Amino acid sequence: MSAPTSPADVYRHSLRLLLDKDIPAWVGLWAEDGLMEFPFAPDGWPRRLEGKEAIAAYMRPYPDHIDLHDFPDLRIHQTTDPETIVVEMRGVGRLVQTDSPFDMTYIAVVTVQDGLLTSYRDYWNPLAVLEPGTDFTGSTR
Repeated sequence: MSAPTSPADVYRHSLRLLLDKDIPAWVGLWAEDGLMEFPFAPDGWPRRLEGKEAIAAYMRPYPDHIDLHDFPDLRIHQTTDPETIVVEMRGVGRLVQTDSPFDMTYIAVVTVQDGLLTSYRDYWNPLAVLEPGTDFTGSTR
């Protein structure tokens, strides 16, 4: 089976890798000069990650803090740019430290070129990271 290359297929594959907690494979979906942005990030949290290595460093501890179980309500919208999609979804699971529920709503604008993620603007609720156990970024907030 060939690797997914359409933006929607790459995105769906990335979600399966997150559910499998396969962060190295998830990072492998990124272009070397990929850009990940968090426009609503609160103080002390990164707003911009430039390059595959920065994205890998940010995501490496993710499964130790958030145990994702599902991405219900996934909706992928095509845009007038064939390389860019807009995604609406929820991520549900549990916070590892506290064993409390995790339920986050996301909207993302994602660009895929040549089968690799090149840009990912992640619009998530910054109030959710005020819960104990969510801070996996090394921030000092």
